[in-house]
Formats: sequence, structure tokens, C-alpha cells
Amino acid sequence: MDDDRSATRPAGLFSIGQFSRLTGLTLKAIRLYHERGLLPPSWVDASSGYRYFTDRDVERARTILRLRGLELSLSEIEEHFASYDDSAGALGFLEQQRQRIAARRQHLGRVARELDRMIRAEREALARLAAAPAEIVEQTLEPLLVASLRWKGTYAETGRMLGRLYRAYGRRATDAPLNLYYDDEHKDEDADIESCLPVRSATPAAGFPVRTLPGGACISLVHRGPYSELGRSYGRLMRYLEEHRYAGLLPVREIYRRGPGMLFKGNPNNYLTELQILVSS
Repeated sequence: MDDDRSATRPAGLFSIGQFSRLTGLTLKAIRLYHERGLLPPSWVDASSGYRYFTDRDVERARTILRLRGLELSLSEIEEHFASYDDSAGALGFLEQQRQRIAARRQHLGRVARELDRMIRAEREALARLAAAPAEIVEQTLEPLLVASLRWKGTYAETGRMLGRLYRAYGRRATDAPLNLYYDDEHKDEDADIESCLPVRSATPAAGFPVRTLPGGACISLVHRGPYSELGRSYGRLMRYLEEHRYAGLLPVREIYRRGPGMLFKGNPNNYLTELQILVSS
């Protein structure tokens, strides 16, 4: 029902075809904006249903085009026209959009910096693996006397738990500390963990029990690098188990050969963590 034909119409009005040429909007876009309430015609011929527009509508259409060029959604443009009717209101809306963009840029800057950090870490991890891939070793573990502390929590609490053991048994320690992991899945909370410190004496101290960890056949490798990259080394062990048709047994052992000290964290790229999985064939 929309074209340029009209026998009579008020002066100063543009037909939808003329309006399209003036604004650069397609007829489809004009009808869509009309349906959304963004660009209602100033006059509609009651007998024909033809839509007509004024110079003011042309300016409104050009404003819509400029806002769309700024990648604003139709909903955001609707918000603008619903809230502001004059030039001062438009200025306030545009300033508000500028503030949103500035906040978005700050957020994207933080995201970009974090991506750069992740890229560097991944490249370093791949370089370490390519330079000296850890060898998977099959060995038989001897029974091991340890002071232990069984607890549930997050993996990040390991340092605090091992610190408690060191304060009680540090002088009797014979080897590097370790954790036993009893879960067969990753847990963000309530992980079932036993922190252990190898000791030379079976005499309990400060209420921590002393017990003997059983020995047995196991596969192991020494992971070099941050704890956040242990998953890559565990993946190698899991594939080894599958290839050799071994059944891995819980708990898995992590022995912290070199890691953060009591006072200084050191360089995580130089941490050495021995992963041990007891197996049955």
C-alpha cells in the first residue's frame, strides 16, 4: 500500500519512496522502524494507507542511521528516543554511550592483557615440553612412613596444610612432602586430600598420626612447571595407562620435589612435581 502515487496530500510531505531516497533507508527498513515505533510517519492517508514523512522525520531517520553506525542495537536506540526528545537530551544520551564505550575499552584491555599472559604461559609450557619431555617411568614403590593430615577443601590450601606438618615434624622429615588425592575427578571445593611428610620415626607429634603408605607397582613422571599445568602431565599418564592396559589406583600421589618455600614462592616455571599412580595390570 506504499508508493509515490497520491492525488492529494498535505504540502511538505514526502512519500515513502521519496523518504527512502532522502534517507538511504530501504522500504523494508522504514517499515521495520515504523513497527518498532522508531520512525512513525507524520501522516497516513486514511483512504489509501500511504505513509508520508516530514523534514523532521528525515532528521530522525539520519539520527537512527548514525546510531546504528555506532553499533547500537535497536533496543538501545528505542531507549534513546523514549528518554530524550530534544538536542540536549540527545547530547546526554551520546555522552552516556561514550562512557559505556570507555568502560568497555577498559574491560577489553584487561581481557587482552590476560590473553597475552595465557599465550606466553602456553608457549613456555610447550617449549619446556619440547626441550625436555618428562619420561614416564615404571617402578616399584617401597612402603613409606609418613606423618599425615587428612582434610577436605580446595587445592590451594595445600601449602597451609603442609606447613602444619612441617611445624610438627620438620626435624624428622626424610624426603619431600606429598599429597594423596582420593577423588577420581577435579573438585573446586571439598576435595578429599591427605597431606603427608615422610619421617624417620613412628612417634606421633602434636596430634598428627604417623602411618605407613603401602608400596607397589606404579607409573610416574616428573612435571616441570606451574601447578596450573599439571593437567597436561596427568593426560600423558592417563594415555600411558590406556595404552598399556593398566588400571590406575587411588589415591594419586603428588610429590613436591621443588616448589614454593615457606617464605618465597620462587619461579613456578622451575617447580618439580613427581606424579605417581599405583597400578594393577
